[in-house]
Amino acid sequence: MTGSIILGIDRETLREKVDLRAAGDRLDDLQNQRSLAAITEKVTLLRVVGRIDDAWTMANEAVRLARFTGDRETLLAARIRRAQVQHYQEKFEVALMELSGCVNEAHAHDWIDLEVLALQARGRAYFDRRDYRRALVDFEDANGIRERNNLPAEPYDATTVAIAVTRELLTGGSAPSRL
Repeated sequence: MTGSIILGIDRETLREKVDLRAAGDRLDDLQNQRSLAAITEKVTLLRVVGRIDDAWTMANEAVRLARFTGDRETLLAARIRRAQVQHYQEKFEVALMELSGCVNEAHAHDWIDLEVLALQARGRAYFDRRDYRRALVDFEDANGIRERNNLPAEPYDATTVAIAVTRELLTGGSAPSRL
């Protein structure tokens, strides 16, 4: 997915700011593609534009296809994306349980990028549940892993914003109004 679709992070909700036109154009481009990569991209695009039911359908398809590959790392990535959709469906307990399993599996296999992704996703789910302490722990853990492993900051900038916003809320800032 191109950087021109995701424009940044909303400081109030920690959700992606999206160029809806670019996202729609990309979804049109992917419309008939059935590869795992295309379906995975569709999951994210559908989720960030708010088409949660469609995202759920695609997320389940991605997990099914990933199982067929036999590659556990690919399957884990699909499970993380599906849990993100569950989070957006406000199925917090299910999403948190799945993301916790994903964090543990990624850590056990030293899949650093996936561990960071799962921690960020779990932190956002905690954040939406207003469990800011747990959210902050996950965001800081994700950032620490990124720094220890010299991963580039660019894909993880949302975590830096999430840490700042969550710290502010924990020190007396106001809670997000949209959630």
